Amino acid sequence: MTKKPKILLIYTGGTIGMVKDFKTGALKTFNFDELLKQIPEINLLNCKIESISFRTPIDSSNMNIEHWINLAEILENNYKNFDGFVVLHGSDTMAFTASAISFMLENLNKPIIFTGSQLPIGDLRTDAKENLITSIEIASSQENGRSIVSEVCLYFEYKLYRGNRTTKVNSEHFQAFASPNLTPLAESGVHLKFNKQLQKKKETNKPLIVRKNLNRNIVILKIFPGINKNIVESILSIKDLKGVILETYGSGNAPTEEWFLTVLEETLKKNIVIVNVTQCLSGSVIMGHYQTSERMKEMGIIDGKDITTESALAKLMYMLGQDIPKTGFKEIFETSIRGEIS
Repeated sequence: MTKKPKILLIYTGGTIGMVKDFKTGALKTFNFDELLKQIPEINLLNCKIESISFRTPIDSSNMNIEHWINLAEILENNYKNFDGFVVLHGSDTMAFTASAISFMLENLNKPIIFTGSQLPIGDLRTDAKENLITSIEIASSQENGRSIVSEVCLYFEYKLYRGNRTTKVNSEHFQAFASPNLTPLAESGVHLKFNKQLQKKKETNKPLIVRKNLNRNIVILKIFPGINKNIVESILSIKDLKGVILETYGSGNAPTEEWFLTVLEETLKKNIVIVNVTQCLSGSVIMGHYQTSERMKEMGIIDGKDITTESALAKLMYMLGQDIPKTGFKEIFETSIRGEIS
């Protein structure tokens, strides 16, 4: 008889873990140990479920690096005792957290599925039940005694995405997330269908390594028509700045005015890393494709390719925290290390 997979539910906060007080109409968190009362269907799943919660559940708008480290430590401390993990998280910053955790955990060979909902779990029309039940089913899905999924993913509205390829695209629809440059790893319909050729190959049996040193001295600078020298200079001269995510137009294009290019060159001379990512929802940066990005390529700005802004931020925090030598930094960033770049 095969052993039932053990799944750990981790509640960080967010809409999914709330029920409505029908007397007041206010939303309040509920005890996840009473989960079966809210979703008795969970009893039908072929797995054993335990739950743990942040000491103080938070709105995901308040998510920060300390919370990422807290979550990484919960995963680290429970890693050997469970076959899979489902992280319940507010949707606003879920793509950021899923990206960060994917980089913080090295040699991962178990599923970590992020999910949440647009409506509370106790609401009549909630999307929470389906998201939660299917996330648990995915986390416990095995073939020959091994997990089918072995990476950080995000499940929402019938689709399983690679966590570090996602972005939130809608604040009202149930289909709140998209993975613009990578098709879903699985889709849930009448059957749960896994797209196995897209999934990351399992690592060898190396021990899990958790990287908790993240550098937060990073800024996102979005280019817009009319951006002026004072704004760019003031942002790029922030004290202790170590990295810049430069959100450019189209395939990586930015103004070719001399003052702009000079400010970028001076910033690079201060050993501040600049990563070029596109503002477009899908597609890729192609440095040098147009004249408007040729100079940036020549001066050594990092080509973000088709990485999302959320993933670029997490990867930059992670890499700057590892004290990677400047000589190899650009090459490593432009290489996919967690499936974040095509």
